[in-house]
Amino acid sequence: MANMSLKKNPMPHQDAEVRNKNFDEVALGYTPEQAMDEAERCLNCKNKPCMNGCPVMVHIPEFIAKIKEGDFEGAYQVISVSSSLPAVCGRVCPQESQCEKYCIRGIKGEPVAIGRLERFVADWHNAHATEKPVKPQSNGIKVAVVGSGPSGLTCAGDLAKKGYEVTVFEAFHLAGGVLVYGIPEFRLPKSIVQKEIDTLKDLGVKIETNMVIGKVLSIEELIKEYDFKAVFVGSGAGLPKFMNIPGENLNGVYSANEFLTRINLMKAYRDDATTPIKKGKKVVVVGGGNVAMDAARCAKRLGADVHIVYRRTLDELPARKEEVEHAMEEGIVFDLLTNPVEIKGNDTGWTSAVTCIKMELGEPDASGRRRPVAVAGSEFDIEADVVIMALGTSPNPLIKATTDGLEVNKHGGIITDENGLTSVEAVYAGGDAVTGAATVILAMGAGKTAAKAIDEYLSK
Repeated sequence: MANMSLKKNPMPHQDAEVRNKNFDEVALGYTPEQAMDEAERCLNCKNKPCMNGCPVMVHIPEFIAKIKEGDFEGAYQVISVSSSLPAVCGRVCPQESQCEKYCIRGIKGEPVAIGRLERFVADWHNAHATEKPVKPQSNGIKVAVVGSGPSGLTCAGDLAKKGYEVTVFEAFHLAGGVLVYGIPEFRLPKSIVQKEIDTLKDLGVKIETNMVIGKVLSIEELIKEYDFKAVFVGSGAGLPKFMNIPGENLNGVYSANEFLTRINLMKAYRDDATTPIKKGKKVVVVGGGNVAMDAARCAKRLGADVHIVYRRTLDELPARKEEVEHAMEEGIVFDLLTNPVEIKGNDTGWTSAVTCIKMELGEPDASGRRRPVAVAGSEFDIEADVVIMALGTSPNPLIKATTDGLEVNKHGGIITDENGLTSVEAVYAGGDAVTGAATVILAMGAGKTAAKAIDEYLSK
């Protein structure tokens, strides 16, 4: 029977005062009964508007229809035709600005909880499936993928399904890219990422870790000496940005990229860590995106009093609404219309405070957002023994520097056509290496597009 409730089934969560002291996953997931009830809210629209917001074109009404029937494995099979990482997407995709944005139920209420249903289906499959995916017959053609983040894994999975012999080259010691080094355990458990990677390995994808392409091997060597017929570059955007204000070179100042990598990948917060990180008692995070929320919530779990400093208002905050709400519930302070102008240090060379100035919103800038303007004479200090700069990242210049003829834009992003083809024959690129830091699902969409183009190129 159709569920005409204007509200989504709420997602069960850990209590805020419990979860802000551990790294366990915050959201606990739907029960089968909750999933089936939520699925009944879907109207199964004939023109499927929700699909217009999905970069990988998951057949959303079809998989939800399977949930209504109680056929959870069937729902998973529908999703897996389009997406190689459903358990990941169900957790970290900004559904509110993509598929759910176009849901008809959202006109007079809340949209169908498409992301929560995708997560439920993927988790159900991972808990109950006993058969591994069948490895396709090889066509004998080798393709290299640089980077094992969402764009690289998606490209690799789509090509492997078509019979290509795919090898993924990952610079770190663990595969997963930003999914393992950037997104905290409490948002995306690493066991979930590993499960998705294991599924790709079952399809025949090979993964070589500790392989820094551009240092160990060049793209030219992959093609000419190792007989890869095409290369996809999904190396991400790992070069952090800073404000260039006084004091940024003090001890205790981290980029969010370094802080999260050391927390998530290296477990540097543990007492027995070989490369420990300063946990901080008073932490200031500068920025307002999802990465800033992740860094702040990690610092909170390490026992700090945490302030997020952002130069615009809550309405302009770019992070997902859910992540902002979770951060506030967990006790993180938001200093809005505030901008750092200096980081102060003590006699030992460590940070001691962040000098900030109050802001007010003026006329819109080039992005369409109202431009922050400093309020004269409004300087004040926030005590801080750790400062984390979460101002975005740009593509690592290593691939460009070691690949002849590879064109990049003024931001360092690799230039491609609409199919992901770069200025070098048989070399494709996608994800953050092209766009700069963006979302997981957009990177997956780019990997999917490039895989299709690579297949067409190699099938000539």
